[in-house]
Amino acid sequence: MVQRYNPNHIEEKWQKIWDEEKTFKTTMDKSKKKFYALVEFPYPSGQGLHVGHPRSYTALDVVSRKRRMQDEVVLYPMGFDAFGLPTENYAIKNKIHPRIVTENNIANFTKQLKSLGFSFDWDRVVDTTDPNYYKWTQWIFIQLFKHGLAYKKEFPINWCPSCKVGLSNEEVVNGRCERCGTPVEHKIRNQWMLKITEYADRLIDDLAEVDYLDHIKQQQINWIGRSFGAEIDFAIKDHDKSLKIFTTRPDTIYGATYMVIAPEHPIIEELKMEIKNIEKIEEYKDFANKKSDFERSEMNKDKTGVELEGIKAINPISGEEMPIWVSDYVMITYGTGAIMAVPAHDERDYEFAKKFNLPIREVVAGGNIEKEAFTNTETGTLINSDLINGLEVEDAKKKIIEIIEEKGIGHAKKNFKLRDWVFSRQRYWGEPIPMVYCEEHGWNPVDEEELPLKLPEVENYEPTDDGSSPLSTIESFVNTTCPVCGGPAHRETDTMPQWAGSSWYYLRYMDPDNDKALVGKDEAEFFSPVDWYNGGNEHTTLHLLYSRFWHKFLYDLGVVPTKEPYMKRTSHGMILGENGEKMSKSRGNVVNPDEIVANYGADTLRTYEMFISEFDKSVPWSDQALSGVRKYLDRVWRLQDILVEGNEHSKDMEVLVNQTIKKVSDDIEALKFNTAISQLMILLNSFTDKGQINKKEYETYLILLNPFAPHITEELWETLGNKVQLANQNIWPIFDETKLLEDTVLIPVQVNGKVRGKITVPRDTDKDEIIRLSQEEENVKLFIEGKEVVKVIYVPGKILNIVVK
Repeated sequence: MVQRYNPNHIEEKWQKIWDEEKTFKTTMDKSKKKFYALVEFPYPSGQGLHVGHPRSYTALDVVSRKRRMQDEVVLYPMGFDAFGLPTENYAIKNKIHPRIVTENNIANFTKQLKSLGFSFDWDRVVDTTDPNYYKWTQWIFIQLFKHGLAYKKEFPINWCPSCKVGLSNEEVVNGRCERCGTPVEHKIRNQWMLKITEYADRLIDDLAEVDYLDHIKQQQINWIGRSFGAEIDFAIKDHDKSLKIFTTRPDTIYGATYMVIAPEHPIIEELKMEIKNIEKIEEYKDFANKKSDFERSEMNKDKTGVELEGIKAINPISGEEMPIWVSDYVMITYGTGAIMAVPAHDERDYEFAKKFNLPIREVVAGGNIEKEAFTNTETGTLINSDLINGLEVEDAKKKIIEIIEEKGIGHAKKNFKLRDWVFSRQRYWGEPIPMVYCEEHGWNPVDEEELPLKLPEVENYEPTDDGSSPLSTIESFVNTTCPVCGGPAHRETDTMPQWAGSSWYYLRYMDPDNDKALVGKDEAEFFSPVDWYNGGNEHTTLHLLYSRFWHKFLYDLGVVPTKEPYMKRTSHGMILGENGEKMSKSRGNVVNPDEIVANYGADTLRTYEMFISEFDKSVPWSDQALSGVRKYLDRVWRLQDILVEGNEHSKDMEVLVNQTIKKVSDDIEALKFNTAISQLMILLNSFTDKGQINKKEYETYLILLNPFAPHITEELWETLGNKVQLANQNIWPIFDETKLLEDTVLIPVQVNGKVRGKITVPRDTDKDEIIRLSQEEENVKLFIEGKEVVKVIYVPGKILNIVVK
């Protein structure tokens, strides 16, 4: 009998070996195929890892370990996304510098990650708060500025009064700050913006070249929101001014019975003297500014608005006068900040028209506008529309655009829901924006030779009450000289958002110590693109969009050799608490991975997280299932007790062994880890039932299990007398196609739908012979003798059913 399985001792031993020998260090070898596996680097919070982190990391660790054993050069790196609000808020609360908080958190995360046996190349770690890293984040910003893609603009921002910081729309969830849950307000600020809209078409079109899950592609497409229609000018009566609108349905222009503009629309200020109820309009504007964009655009909310008294618009096609209303469901940051309202065919416009008793005119036949808006109008015939009556929708669109362009009142237009990226943050713990303002020369970047522009060491990094960055109070940082004329100037005091460092980190892994470029040409050529990127569903829209934008810009500069950063993008389901709810400290259902490793072992945790369910599905934690996986590894350990000599797979096991090689190999690449492990359990049961496993079979089994449970398998491999680690060998087994099927098959025989016997026959036995043999089977005979056989149904190799009267 072998000694009892002791995972803690074994795992410490192998983690020390991997660390000292740098087992997973990646070296370029152009004679081999490369595989670049990427997982989202974590935010190193004070709470440390939770059991959700290992699910993603183990998945690509499994794939990476397999690929190494297939003789590929594998880059599987790890780093830390460490700038941002959580660390800063913790630092403010506990009066510890964010740098110290970050260093402590990274040290703890690193210890935890190593305790789980991940095959990361620890020589390539990146930390977004390291000046040697953010030097290149700043360099990218400067290039964006030089190419007209970074600019400053007065812009209404979402403001969190608790965090005292501006938030992008993406950081506002249900009208609240995603970090602290405080209701968001609106402020006008001078913000740095990035022109992501310049890349909108490419961000959609190039999705055809990558292998992303369908829903991930659709999230990208929906967020960008490309649409085709027309931009049309609606003249203001008795003025030379007009309201410009964009519509995807210019064919419904005859149904436009009023206009709506955003409370912030500049026409209000321009015609202020002629608006009879200007005080009421300004009151409404103040009311709207207290709402988040989410609240304003919410479909189900009660419609509010005020008519502009004293001015009217003119429908440029029908010539009709139209009232102009101000309502907060139209936003200045979307489209042109003005719409033509077609209440007969838009639910929101219909509700508004009903509430304020405005005309509703049907222009696409088929609905009952007395009861509701008729919105199923992608096809149909135009009515009540003089110049396009009787035309089908698509023909009417083309015709009306021709008329609009002939009249000079508009043109065909492609539009996007995507807005330019609000890039400034009024906080301390972020990358300083490397820009300087001079009264004579405006904004200019600092000299690239001076990068990194480091965060100054300060005693007070709390946000200011007026919303300015804490850096604005540090005169020694603010006051500088103009890079153009050398005269007095001041630095930008806003910092970059957390998105910045995570938009290009995958490139730095390729060449982390380069002080001459963000990535060397050879390294970029060899490792690009990332072959497989896995992360949470919550990052498959914005993080993915931002990093694809930066990558395309760097491609245009010639810094990277591929149009897309990631060839494959997958996502995983969450691990929930045992009660089926999301894990959180407040719910008391958080599972600490350190405790699981201490009590069960890292291999148990890794194998359990791969086994519990389909990888893309959320699943509750289960202590019972965890114990079951530990028992499975105990049984793997005890295979030593039944080990016998043998250099080939034994005849009676070779089919199942080859089937297992094929299934585990295929399932790992398809992220079907649960069924791969299930197949390994089936094979283990067969060896245990047989009472022996020969050396060849044992080695094959250890290799197949190694990606999931690397510590126990390396230990057992060494026990066999092997001197070279599994991780360092081109050793992944290849299945024999000719040995995937048994020579014989077992066929159940039914009589009138119930199994009455079974026959074993050679695989190539023909149907007539199988029918004859089935009717000679003793138990089947009892149920068919003396009865008329009316039908025989045979599913080849599967089942035979005899129907009798």
